[in-house]
Amino acid sequence: MTAPEPRAPGHERGATAPGVTGHERPARTEPTDAARPSPYAALVVTASNRASAGVYADRGGPLIAEALTALGFTVDGPQVVPDGDPVEAALRAGVAAGYDVIVTTGGTGISPTDATPEATRRVLDHEIPGIPEAIRAEGLAKVPTAALSRGLAGVASRTLIVNLPGSTGGVKDGLAVLGRLLVHAVDQLRGGDHPRPGSPS
Repeated sequence: MTAPEPRAPGHERGATAPGVTGHERPARTEPTDAARPSPYAALVVTASNRASAGVYADRGGPLIAEALTALGFTVDGPQVVPDGDPVEAALRAGVAAGYDVIVTTGGTGISPTDATPEATRRVLDHEIPGIPEAIRAEGLAKVPTAALSRGLAGVASRTLIVNLPGSTGGVKDGLAVLGRLLVHAVDQLRGGDHPRPGSPS
C-alpha cells in the first residue's frame, strides 16, 4: 500500500479549521522510517452544542476513534464542535488536510439544532446513499427510531465523509456497517479496486 499523496503546505493532518474549538489532538510530527503510521488516515468530528460547551463528555467520538484504529487507520480527534456551521468548517478543513475518511457523530436527527446533514451536503461532491441506508437498516433491526436519522455519506475530493447518529447505540450500528466496507471504499478512492474473494465488486 502506498503512502497518501503529499498535501499542500498548511493543510497537514491534525490542523483544525479557524474558530473550531473542542478536544482536538495536536498535529502529528513526520514519522521516522522505524515508526511510520498506517497508510489510512481518519478524522472524527463530534457535533454537539452541549458536549462542546462541556456540559457532558463526548461518548460517541471516542468509540469511533477506537473502532477506526482497530481497522488500521491513524486517527485524529474527536474534534468536538457545536452544531451547524462549525461542523461544515471542520469537514472542509479535514478534506483540505487530505484525510481518507471523516466520520461524524451527532446532529443527524430532527430536532431544531440537528444540522449535520445540511452541513455535510454543502461539502460533498457526490453522495453515496447506500451507506446511510445500510446504517439505518442496521439500527432498525433493534429500534424503530433509527428511521429518524438523516445522516449522509459521500465523497468530497478524495475524502469519504460519513455521518453517524449521536447516540452510542447509533454509533455502534454505524460502525458495524463501516467495519465491513470502509477499507475497501478507501482503496477505491485511491484508484485501486481489488475486491477480496467473496466480497462485492
